[in-house]
Amino acid sequence: MKIVRTLALALAALVCACSPAKQEAETPRADGDKVVRFATDWRAQAEHGGFYQALATGEYAKRGLDVRILQGGPGVNVPQLLAAGQVEMGMGSNSFIVLNLAQENVPVKAVAAFMQKDPQVLIAHPDQGVESIADLKGRPILLSDASVNAFWVWLKAKYGFTDDQVRKYAFSPAPFLADKRIAQQGYVTSEPYTLEKEGGIQPKVMLLADAGYPSYATMVLATDELIAEDPETVKAFVEASAAGWRDYLYGDPRPGDALILKDNPEMTQDVLDQAREKLKSYGIVDGGDTAAIGRMTDARWAEFFQMAATEGVYPPDMDYKKAYTLQFAQ
Repeated sequence: MKIVRTLALALAALVCACSPAKQEAETPRADGDKVVRFATDWRAQAEHGGFYQALATGEYAKRGLDVRILQGGPGVNVPQLLAAGQVEMGMGSNSFIVLNLAQENVPVKAVAAFMQKDPQVLIAHPDQGVESIADLKGRPILLSDASVNAFWVWLKAKYGFTDDQVRKYAFSPAPFLADKRIAQQGYVTSEPYTLEKEGGIQPKVMLLADAGYPSYATMVLATDELIAEDPETVKAFVEASAAGWRDYLYGDPRPGDALILKDNPEMTQDVLDQAREKLKSYGIVDGGDTAAIGRMTDARWAEFFQMAATEGVYPPDMDYKKAYTLQFAQ
C-alpha cells in the first residue's frame, strides 16, 4: 500500500475531517486559570460526552483550567490547528492519525486514549447470511476514502478482502438500504441507529475492535512544546477528562448533554441516549485490554504499528514511539 507522505493525506485517515466551529463550549473561569482550547474531531455528540461532562461539572475548573471546547466539522484538521498554535490540545480519531504525524515528524503526541476500542463497525443486512466479518469477503462494502487508508488495511490483512469490494461511501444510508447484498462502514454509536429509524431494519453490526482491530480512538493530542514546558496542564486535562468520562457514563449525563445540545442544535436527546448506552455496553471507553479510562500501553502501540508496517503503510524501521507518551495515562 502506498505510504502516506503528506500531512494532508495523513489526516485522511480520520473517519471525519476536523474543523472548529465558531462557538466554544466554556464555563466561567477564575482569574489565573490556564486557558486550554480543545478541538474535537466532529460536531458535538455523545462520543465527546466525557469532555463536555468535565467542563459542565467543573472538573477542569477545579484543576485550574479554563477549557474551551471547539467542536469539529468538515474543512479544517486538528493537527494543523495545533501546529499553528490556534488550540492547545486536540482530538485524534484513530491510531493511524497519530502514527502518520510521527512519520511526518510533526511535533504532536497522543497523551491519552479515551476510547480503548475504536467504535468502527461494519454493517450488513440481517437476512443475508452474514454472521461475522469474515462472511463479507467478496461482497461490496461502502467505505469512505479515509477508511480505505485506515481500517481497510487491517481488514485486507486479516480477512483477505480485496480493493475491488470497495464502493464509495458518501455518509448516506440510501445505497445500503437499496441493496441488501451491500455492507457499509459506520460507528457503533451512530449509523446502526440511523438505519433502524430510517430503514426499519435491525442491521447486523460487527465491531472491528471485538475482532481484534487494535486501534485506539478519541485520543488527546498535545504539542511536544506543551508537554515539555507545561506538563502539569497536560496532566490536569487528562485527569479531569477521565473523571468526566466516568461521570458521563456512570453518573448523571445531563450536564454534559446540555452543553452538547447547545453546541450542536442538530443533535437530539434520543441519539445521545442510545449512543451513551452503546458506549457502555460495548466497552468502548473502558473495555479492551484495560479498564483504566484514558490509558495507553506500549504493547498496544507496538501491535498496531507492526500490523500497519507489515502491510507497507509505514517503514519497518520507523520510530513509532515518537507518536505517543505514556507520561500522563499509564
